[in-house]
Amino acid sequence: MQTLRYALVAYVRSPVGEFVENLRRELHPALPHLGAHITFLPPRPLQGTENAALHVLEGICGQVEPFVVTLGDVETFVPTTPTVYIRVTHAASRLLELHNQLNAQALAFAEEWPYIPHLTVVKMETEEAANQAMRMARERWQQYSGSRRILLDRLTFVREDAQNHWVDLAPVLLGGRLVSP
Repeated sequence: MQTLRYALVAYVRSPVGEFVENLRRELHPALPHLGAHITFLPPRPLQGTENAALHVLEGICGQVEPFVVTLGDVETFVPTTPTVYIRVTHAASRLLELHNQLNAQALAFAEEWPYIPHLTVVKMETEEAANQAMRMARERWQQYSGSRRILLDRLTFVREDAQNHWVDLAPVLLGGRLVSP
């Protein structure tokens, strides 16, 4: 039986999120549609139940006030993984701090790579494809004239039900309580 994986993300439902989603469809049309998001906790198995994980999320996120991040340059995780992303610059330390707090108890996991706050653009199959996608993404990002600031006030706890297919389990408000799904 396959171990279920969970993650915590902040969907970006703004013009910059729409820009990233459109760019992703252009760069990799075969990928299933995934909402633009900033990852707080990368995919992991739970160390307990979903309810225990939700309790951890509510306890920690309820104490953190919403905050704004600013997006910087387009980069890639090549050669580690063929992923193209936009780095979070302003308030990246707040994301890292919250990531470290959340990586505990039912959500604890020894992650394979260091956590880098970012907005994923696309994950390609090869390094060469990722490098080509990065060049195109950089060009398009330079032309983007909208705001590069994102208010983070609501996170979403998600579960992977199939490869590249994630299901939203529960919204989590920063500075508040869980919202009924």
